[in-house]
Amino acid sequence: MGTIMHSQEADSGAAERPPILEHVAGNLRRLRRAAGFSQEALAEASGVSRRMLVNIERGDANVSLAVLDRIAAALNVLFVDLVRDADLPDRSRIQALAWAGTSPESRGTLLAGAPATHAAELWIWSLGAGDRYVSEPDGDGWHDMIYVIEGRLTVHLADGARVIEAGDFHSFASNQPYIYENTGTTRVRFLRNVIY
Repeated sequence: MGTIMHSQEADSGAAERPPILEHVAGNLRRLRRAAGFSQEALAEASGVSRRMLVNIERGDANVSLAVLDRIAAALNVLFVDLVRDADLPDRSRIQALAWAGTSPESRGTLLAGAPATHAAELWIWSLGAGDRYVSEPDGDGWHDMIYVIEGRLTVHLADGARVIEAGDFHSFASNQPYIYENTGTTRVRFLRNVIY
C-alpha cells in the first residue's frame, strides 16, 4: 500500500487530524500485547524505532502509512486491523479518513478491507487542484489499482508519468516510490485498490 499518515498536514499546517489515527493507539497496544511483543521487540521486528512506537501508542505521532504497514506486518495482522474502529463487526465497511492533503478537497478515505493472498483494501481518494500525494515504496508483491471517476490523475512512477482520464484505470507494482498528482484546475476523484 504505501502509505497512513504521511499526513502532509504537518507540512501544510492543516488542523484536521485524520480520524483513523484515533484507533491506531489503542489497536497497536492491544495487538502488540496479544502477540506477546514488548515495545522493544516490536521495534526490532518492524524496523520502527521504540520511541516512534511509544509515541504512536500515546497518540502523539504523525505517522506515515508505510510505517503502519511495517508495524502491521511485524504483528502479523492486516493494516486494516491496525487502523479500524475495533467496535466495527468486520472489515467490510471502514470508511475513515486516513490522509489529508494541503487542499481541503484532497483526502484519502479507507473504505473497506478484504482478505486476498494477504489482504486487499478499497479506498476512495480526491485531490484538489495542484495537490499531490507522495508515497514511499511498498513491499514486494504489493500493487495499486486505480480507477479515475472524475478529472485527470497523473501517476508518477520510476519509469515515467501516466495520465489517467476519468473512466480509465491503471495498475502498477507499488514496490517503488510513486506520486498521485492533480495537475489540473479541478478536483480529481479516484478509486484505489491496494492488494498485497
